[in-house]
Amino acid sequence: MFPSSRRTSLSRDSIAHLVTKHAATAAATQPSIATKNVTPHTLRHTCAMALLQAGVDTTVIALWLGHETIETTQIYIHADMTTKEETLDRTTPPNTSPGRYQADTSTLAFLKNL
Repeated sequence: MFPSSRRTSLSRDSIAHLVTKHAATAAATQPSIATKNVTPHTLRHTCAMALLQAGVDTTVIALWLGHETIETTQIYIHADMTTKEETLDRTTPPNTSPGRYQADTSTLAFLKNL
């Protein structure tokens, strides 16, 4: 997919070098990038999460990422808090308001003392 100047595939090290180089260039205009650990893996993970949030089926994401099994792609579902919240909102019992649970101060104090 990414040919080298010799018309061979780029090595993992070469791709990592290019990502680091271009992240440094991007940090010149977007300083927040300088504080982030930008690697080929983080770009891959970010892409998968964006596809998931756009509604792309996990089997398609698994194929696109080259995962051997669909179970490998399940990590993205577990990592997506928005999907979790939407699912929980759909299963809210009657006569309750949807939203995140807010623990009272006594519960938080109890948990802090554990």
